[in-house]
Amino acid sequence: MASKAKVAIVGSGNIGTDLMIKIMRTSDTLEMGAMVGIDPDSDGLARAAKIGVATTHEGLDGLTKMPEWKDIVLVFDATSAGAHKHNAALCEKDGKVIIDLTPAAVGPYVVPVVNADQHLDANNINMVTCGGQATIPMVHAVNRVATVQYAEIVASISSKSAGPGTRANIDEFTETTSKGLEVVGGAAQGKAIIVLNPAEPPLVMRDTVYTLSDDTDQEKIAESVEEMVKEVQSYVPGYRLKQEVQFERFGSNNPLYIPGRGDFQGIKSSIFLEVEGAGHYLPKYAGNLDIMTSAALQTAERVIERRMATV
Repeated sequence: MASKAKVAIVGSGNIGTDLMIKIMRTSDTLEMGAMVGIDPDSDGLARAAKIGVATTHEGLDGLTKMPEWKDIVLVFDATSAGAHKHNAALCEKDGKVIIDLTPAAVGPYVVPVVNADQHLDANNINMVTCGGQATIPMVHAVNRVATVQYAEIVASISSKSAGPGTRANIDEFTETTSKGLEVVGGAAQGKAIIVLNPAEPPLVMRDTVYTLSDDTDQEKIAESVEEMVKEVQSYVPGYRLKQEVQFERFGSNNPLYIPGRGDFQGIKSSIFLEVEGAGHYLPKYAGNLDIMTSAALQTAERVIERRMATV
């Protein structure tokens, strides 16, 4: 590729700063064009200015008044669900692609290994949530072998890795993740729970995925899950199974009741995951944040590569 596409990051907190460092260290496709925040004393803005990246503490509105704005092709929104609608409107007005790392769920949900190819032409792409990025691939892995009637996930993250944005968006997290399990993962019904773990020293992100699916060969489910783990590891190396997939069968003699759906007969699969961060900016225990920035970067690169190829 002759030149890189210039991008802006809106949100100079932990997620935005980690994403900036990932772009500058690892991307052959993207180039930092601007870092945007609202706190003039944020570490993210200070780091960006130190390495020569244009900055503003006046939000995306401030960037639209700067000369750098005309060269920005894509914007990463690492703010909040509430702020995203305003930011998305500014990007739409000026023809910029926006990758949404908030749970706003305005654009289509995207999990790179599951459905990115279907939405590379969208102008607003939603990265679901950290819990969604970690668990939706597993639900999809089961669903491509046996229809998933119900999926429930529990995402446990360190309290220290849950900043103000995460804490303010917990309701949106559960709603968006639950819907993502259905829309992207393929489950007929989904439920998501988040746990903020205060343990010291901090523990890495851990996710438990339960699926109730139609009966099939258990080995096929296990093989599908293991293949999907390897796919996610291509951009999140610290993503791994903690143990082999556990199975339990339910038949006519001992059906399992699913609220709102009645008796279930089939297989319960229990999948236990751990997500360790790459340590670019965030501590390695903050795998919940790292998987979001990694997934967003992967998606943005594919968006740009697709658009460059059609020019």
